[in-house]
Amino acid sequence: MTLLTAWPDTDSSQVLIRTEDAEEIKGELKQLGVRFDRWPVVDLPAEPTSDEVLAVYREYVDRVNESEGYTYVDALHMTPQNTPEWAESAAQARQKFLAEHTHDDDEDRFFARGAGVFYLHVDAKVYGILCEAGDLLSVPANTTHWFDMGTRPDYVAIRFFHDDGGWVGNFTGNTLANDFPSFDELTANR
Repeated sequence: MTLLTAWPDTDSSQVLIRTEDAEEIKGELKQLGVRFDRWPVVDLPAEPTSDEVLAVYREYVDRVNESEGYTYVDALHMTPQNTPEWAESAAQARQKFLAEHTHDDDEDRFFARGAGVFYLHVDAKVYGILCEAGDLLSVPANTTHWFDMGTRPDYVAIRFFHDDGGWVGNFTGNTLANDFPSFDELTANR
């Protein structure tokens, strides 16, 4: 189940909001200009291709494309593998996403399987949204944020873009991400 937690950006020990209520989450995020929705979860093959994921969610994908004007959509599949090369590349990717950044485009993600945490740094607060299978989150362009997929990423996500360069990050240099509970810490306490 989705979890929203908010803290002042100066004190990760002071929880301002902690809720799993979807309507409350939707309302809180709407105030930030963030769109949150839920879609039904559909069974996927163990190792789905991007085309397979998009095919089973076609109706929903088409609806988002039409309403938001996206022209590029794909599905990303991250699964832990027991190889040193995989562990090294996953650690490098995780470090990159953990750095606070913005994008010139909206960042829309639908989690078809697994989970990840988007941290939004807005108005002197940090909002951690633990997204799980069935969650669609749309982070508006130029919103300062970071993403934590855990130390053993295991998810399938549909990604929406207005163009194929929209995902490029503009890094702020802020190390704030180090001060807040990680994906692993948030999921361990559930």
